[in-house]
Amino acid sequence: MNPFAIHSQITLPFSLSPIQTHHKTILTITKRAIFLKPPCFNRFNYRQNPVSKVVRSSMGKDNNVLDGKEAALLVNTCITRNLPPVLSLEQGLDIIKDAVDEIKANPPSCSSGMFRFQVAVPPSAKALNWFCSQPEPSEVFPLFFVSNENENPTYKSLSLGRSRGVFGIGSAVNFRGPPPHASENGSAIQRYLRAESTSSKAYGFLDVEFDTKMSTIKHQSGSFYLFIPQIELDEVEDISFLHATLAWDDSSLCNFTEAVQKFELAFDQARHSCVNNSSQLIHSSLSKFNIAEEHTEMVRLNALLLDRKNLEARTLKLEDPSSFCNQFSARLSPSLLIANNMHQKDDTNKLDYLTKDFPNINALWASLIVEECTRLGLTYFCIAPGSRSSPLTIAAASHPLTTCIACIDERSLAFHALGFAKGSQKPAVIITSSGTAVSNLFPAVVEASQNFVPMVVLTADRPPELIDVGANQAINQVNHFGTFVRQFFSLPPPCDEISARMVLTTVDSAVSKATSSPSGPIHINCPFKEPLAYTPRDWNRKCLNGLDFWMSNAKPFTTYIPLQNSLTCNNTNGHMTEALELIRVANNGILVFGSIHKEDDMWAALLLAKHLLWPVIVDVQSGLRLRKYLSSILDRKDILFVDQVDQLLLSDSVRDWMKADVIIQIGSRITGRRISQMIEQCCPCPYIMVDNHPSRHDPSYIITHRIHSSISHFTEFLIKSCLPDLSNKRKEFIRGLDMTAAWEISNFINSEKSLTEPYVARKIFENIRCGSALFFGNSMTVRDADMYGSNWVQCTHNASLMISSGLPCHGVHVSGNRGASGIDGLISTAVGFAVGCNKRVLLVMGDVSFLHDTNGLALLRQRTSRKPMVILVVNNHGGAIFSQLPVANTTDRSILNQFFYTTHDVSIRHLCLAHGVKHVQVQTKTELQDALFASQRENADCVVEVESGIDTNVEFHSNLRNFTRQASDHALSILSKLSVEDSTLHYKISKMEYSLYRVKLNAPTTAASRNSNTTTSYREGFVISLSLEDGSIGFGEVAPLEIHKENLHDVEEQLRFLIHAMEGNTIDNSLPLLKSSISSWIWNNLGIPPGSILPSVRCGLEMAILSAIASTHGTTLLDILHPQKDEISKNPSPVQICALIDSYGTPMDTAFIASNLVAEGFTAIKIKVARRSEPDEDIAAIKEVRKKVGPHIVLRADANRKWTYDQAVKFAHSVKDCCLQYIEEPVNDENDIVRFCEETGLAVALDETINCIRENPLRFLEKYIHSGVTAIVIKPSVIGGFENAALVARWAQQHGKTTVISAAFESALGLSAYIQFARHLDLQNCEMQKLTNKISAPITSHGFGTYKWFNEQVTEYSLNIRHNPNHNCVEADAIEAGQFLQKCRLNPDIVVRAFLADQVKEYQLAVDSGGAHYSINVVETGESIDGTMVVFLHGFLGTGGDWMPIMKAASISARCIAVDLPGHGGSKLKHHQGIDGSDRPDLSMDVVVDIVRKVLDNLTSEKVILVGYSMGARIALYTALKCSNKVEGAVIISGSPGLVDEDSREIRKAKDEFRASTLVSNGLRFFTEAWYAEELWASLRGHPHFKQIVNNRLQHDDLLTLGKVLSDLSIGKQPSMWEDLKQCKVPLQLIVGEKDTKFKAIAREMQTKIGHENGIANPTPVVEIPDSGHAVHLENPLAVIAAINQFIKRGN
Repeated sequence: MNPFAIHSQITLPFSLSPIQTHHKTILTITKRAIFLKPPCFNRFNYRQNPVSKVVRSSMGKDNNVLDGKEAALLVNTCITRNLPPVLSLEQGLDIIKDAVDEIKANPPSCSSGMFRFQVAVPPSAKALNWFCSQPEPSEVFPLFFVSNENENPTYKSLSLGRSRGVFGIGSAVNFRGPPPHASENGSAIQRYLRAESTSSKAYGFLDVEFDTKMSTIKHQSGSFYLFIPQIELDEVEDISFLHATLAWDDSSLCNFTEAVQKFELAFDQARHSCVNNSSQLIHSSLSKFNIAEEHTEMVRLNALLLDRKNLEARTLKLEDPSSFCNQFSARLSPSLLIANNMHQKDDTNKLDYLTKDFPNINALWASLIVEECTRLGLTYFCIAPGSRSSPLTIAAASHPLTTCIACIDERSLAFHALGFAKGSQKPAVIITSSGTAVSNLFPAVVEASQNFVPMVVLTADRPPELIDVGANQAINQVNHFGTFVRQFFSLPPPCDEISARMVLTTVDSAVSKATSSPSGPIHINCPFKEPLAYTPRDWNRKCLNGLDFWMSNAKPFTTYIPLQNSLTCNNTNGHMTEALELIRVANNGILVFGSIHKEDDMWAALLLAKHLLWPVIVDVQSGLRLRKYLSSILDRKDILFVDQVDQLLLSDSVRDWMKADVIIQIGSRITGRRISQMIEQCCPCPYIMVDNHPSRHDPSYIITHRIHSSISHFTEFLIKSCLPDLSNKRKEFIRGLDMTAAWEISNFINSEKSLTEPYVARKIFENIRCGSALFFGNSMTVRDADMYGSNWVQCTHNASLMISSGLPCHGVHVSGNRGASGIDGLISTAVGFAVGCNKRVLLVMGDVSFLHDTNGLALLRQRTSRKPMVILVVNNHGGAIFSQLPVANTTDRSILNQFFYTTHDVSIRHLCLAHGVKHVQVQTKTELQDALFASQRENADCVVEVESGIDTNVEFHSNLRNFTRQASDHALSILSKLSVEDSTLHYKISKMEYSLYRVKLNAPTTAASRNSNTTTSYREGFVISLSLEDGSIGFGEVAPLEIHKENLHDVEEQLRFLIHAMEGNTIDNSLPLLKSSISSWIWNNLGIPPGSILPSVRCGLEMAILSAIASTHGTTLLDILHPQKDEISKNPSPVQICALIDSYGTPMDTAFIASNLVAEGFTAIKIKVARRSEPDEDIAAIKEVRKKVGPHIVLRADANRKWTYDQAVKFAHSVKDCCLQYIEEPVNDENDIVRFCEETGLAVALDETINCIRENPLRFLEKYIHSGVTAIVIKPSVIGGFENAALVARWAQQHGKTTVISAAFESALGLSAYIQFARHLDLQNCEMQKLTNKISAPITSHGFGTYKWFNEQVTEYSLNIRHNPNHNCVEADAIEAGQFLQKCRLNPDIVVRAFLADQVKEYQLAVDSGGAHYSINVVETGESIDGTMVVFLHGFLGTGGDWMPIMKAASISARCIAVDLPGHGGSKLKHHQGIDGSDRPDLSMDVVVDIVRKVLDNLTSEKVILVGYSMGARIALYTALKCSNKVEGAVIISGSPGLVDEDSREIRKAKDEFRASTLVSNGLRFFTEAWYAEELWASLRGHPHFKQIVNNRLQHDDLLTLGKVLSDLSIGKQPSMWEDLKQCKVPLQLIVGEKDTKFKAIAREMQTKIGHENGIANPTPVVEIPDSGHAVHLENPLAVIAAINQFIKRGN
């Protein structure tokens, strides 16, 4: 059904053919202008009558078939190509045909091979529909449908039209026969074959023998008949995939040309038989399955299992029961149909009951009505008990294809029918008795009408003579629902004088009205006279005249055909051209996704957002507000979903800024009131509304263009007509705002210890499984989900499959009753929705809504034709929505409780118990998590009740709004300050450098061990300078201490890597937001996991970046972190300093030092304790200090986790009168901290405890919410930078804890940045206290007293820290500190050495090997002091340049060399003696290793360390084993010693030869698309630089040699090295990615074999690199650098 509706006169472009008199057809001519491409089937030259060819070709050449081994060999050559997602099944077929034509134009040279194409298509592509639409007779075999439903599928589930499954047509590979005898090495084959999995599936039957010539099948134990279809549609949850397979084998199957011809024959039939809506076809097809031969199970196998040595059903069932399907139908030949569970087995003819004698005319009419409904695809009947409706009830319950459900409450029943239609997109049929039973349907009818949900209402009635005469249960039911039904039909009382055709055509017309746009409810009133039971009463069969043809088939009497006419009138073009031009010229366009009901429309909306690249505002009911991703949360997504816009608009300044010049809204309704207000404030601007109904949805009267179109057709039109918006300035601005609000909301919600309603809104989606659906109640639950629902959740589908879809994410089917937005009937609707959508459903609702529809629990209890569902009830004991409205502020509480909140104490648990429904009550976050997790996996319905309270809910919502508003204002002020009109948001980095400094200290640092022999102490570290293209420079300091895990060497390696990675990169103005902005930048711009950067390096890098941004704007770091108005920013910004004492002396010594510090003006002192074995002297020291300095000085103690619990308690009790502000880390076990607080009453500050936080810090900090933990001491260089520090500080401030920023003995340069950061946090804390109406806390003294340790300065001038007499304390001024950092100049006297970029040399080495002459390209950098030389060998398609970032890092201590292997990069084959260019030299493993060895001989006479990845790893390992005199050690990254089993070697050899052939025939771009589509690269495909990495692989120009390398170096050809490993004497290190399951297993097995026979004591290390898959050196290079460095230093 198409589209852009603009009314016009219609002229049919064709003449109508004669209509058969026995079967009425109505052509509905819709007056719409449609922009359509020419019919797709005109694109190809379809062959006529190809039956004989097809049957022959489908079975292979001369009916030959492959045995299991031959099939496995062929299947393993398969190259899969992923194609971009499409909007329809037809488009999917067309794009596959284009891909096949591309192959056809450049055929591969291999005599055998297999191509597989796959494309993601929308969920409306139904396998069963497609199967049922195949022509009779078919021209292609086999044809099959296999159900994907696992829970006892029946033929009735098919009639409901919800069954997901697989449709296949044709046979690309066909094989049968008894399996070969088992061999001893079968398990070894499977070990390796299973690891290299493919998506190809084989279908067929086990334990059968199929005679292709006779078209017969019989049981034969051990035999099998299997095939791989040519075209296949597989419905996966949330998404469907269309596959096509092209296979050939010249010797046994067919040649390539014949394979293409076979495919085209199957394609022709498949393309012609595409249907969009074939529920009627399903019904008519089901009647044919009763002639099928029965077979209990059909199998679906991974095609790589085809060479199994045992393919018996019994064995396979034990290993993989999911391979067996017991609902299927397969047409194997024109005369052989096999099926199971596709029809009612005890029913030989489904129309028999229509030919029997009906006892009376009432029964006949009722049966006709029900039968016609089922023929129209309406098989779900919702029946209310009643006498007058008995004929309809009996007819529906007796029909073999209907599924019936009953409920005593007609209101619940009607809502149930409404829910079914929402889930299935087709109407349910409601049957009720007369009287008020009809009136009880009214609320659901209203909701259906308002929300355009189809519904068929059959109401029984008294005959007309009993109306208005006082007859019992008789009311006037004519037009009972008024304008809320699309049409009212009033049947006469059944009478044999009226043709039965009238009944059928009335039903046909009614259903057409219900399902045509605008869809909605229809009402058929059915008066019945007595007898109502099946009491015999004579009737005249003449009323059935003209029904013979109808009774001989299973089609409806009248078929309504909506014709769409493509018009080209100027008026139509003018309207659409105008709208299109507005979209094209938009500068600030916004895409709004409102309520979207169909999964296909969600799919189309996602593709529209992907193409248009406008910022997208998403309503929760669009299904795309709650999304599941495969990629990292840090990914800078191409589609900018502005999920937090509702909360951003709390800010007046954001609301004023957020203007659009064009708005496109997809779907009518919007939940968020502030979003609607924003759209209204953008007026006047073009506002384009798109929805597939003609009704008006314009409450603000601002829509300028109303397009009546399906979302799919509008998307298709726009994709063809508009280019993406690639401008990003405003988008990045919006991204920064949204990121800030998301961070703030998440932080605030997750930081709250108690279970809150916004927390529930976030967690429900995080816990819902892929393939499930959500149904929201009205009032607060849907609003909370819209405002606070998670916007990123990890997808749990198969990663490789979902990545291959080409979509960044997928949505979750969301529904609700938002038409009239009532709270009635929600349970009933959700239960119906679960039946209709055939998914697990989570219903989220409030307690009042639950109580309003407790009769819905009776429907839940029936568990009819659906999966388990969970009802989550947020019970705040009343209507909390009113607490959020103005009425709550002006109305007496007693009135609110009684008339608005309707406060209650009803037990939901007892209600559930009464209905036999499982009930779980939760009161904590953990209990909620456990309940949701368990309920989503159990096979039972469950009600989860969440305890809440109205008052606490109001307070939390209010605080959350305030905090978010403040954060939004703050973010806007930062971005506005740093963004000048018409200037870029990005600044290019010209260079990064560092200098190593060494300065003298007055005393050892408090982290250093005390050594009596130490006379002079020094502090060493690095100063980073980051230069931007505009000349601005930022500075940072990296100075690890003993408390850091890293040392200077580790730090310098990472700095050298970062210098290479940063050069030419850009930084942007969003980084100072510190709300995951820097982590996101590190991942997206540098391509490295943020957690892989050492904490001190991360801190120094952030310092340099932020100061560079400040420098380019001529301001301070404080000013970009916390912008102030100009007049305010000039005021002093004091930061108080806490002095530090390292108390190794006597108590008197400590007191003397303290008194001197007080004399200098310090008002806060921290004393290091726990320096001795017992706390007694520390106790004495504290007492003496307090006595010496008096009561007004703030004293802190720091035990650094060195005391046992008992020692700490002793100390606390002994100094309780000394008024310590707190003690830092008193106990050595963090689990004892809260216990210590409770026992001693002494306040505690956290320090070391938070330093180890890396993942999910808020969850970690939850246990320290205790009031006894009063402070958090944050060392930015230890915790990992300013961004991590800001997160912890925000948590601390939210919980009223003091935030202390502390230095780790950084120089004045680092202190200047910390001082500004501390001032920012102080100002932020003041603002937070104002928001929460708390009394201002005392000014915090920060831990910067370490400045007194420095005897020398790193900078030319000193940082000004002084006593301020006005404040009577020692302090620093943050503005002065900012100016100090801006003008920073290093003291040349303290610089040990400055960074000197290693020269990179690139040269060629001439090598002769195997009768050929090669010029090998070599890249070299670095010099070695001790002679260490590391040689890097890349993988297939790589170059030596892949190693450059790692080489830059390693070159600090080693000479690093990377070699371009033959056929790659700059290495060239110069001459091959005696052979022309068409024949390439041997490039086997021995030859390549010989080349590598000769290169090494050219480079050095000493031994080298080899580092190899993948193919390079195999070469490195072989070299190490065969040339141990030349190899000192080898690092094997993602490498394998080869294959042992001959069968698996043969398979891999064939696969690589076919790949090589394809590479040469079709080029690198085609090859890389298929190469990187393999499962091995699933992790790499999620890397932000994946496209750039692949583009780098396209630079090779010697494809012949490259193909030769792939073939000759195949793991199937190279000698196996497993036995050689046992003799290995060369030290090895094995590196694998934690996500690389296959190579992790190989590495573990290698570890057990290496040096086994040499008795090596130290096992070979296996290093698992986190956050990475196969390509670890590209995905997490810093971790690889650390591992290689560790290996190089192993001898030291």
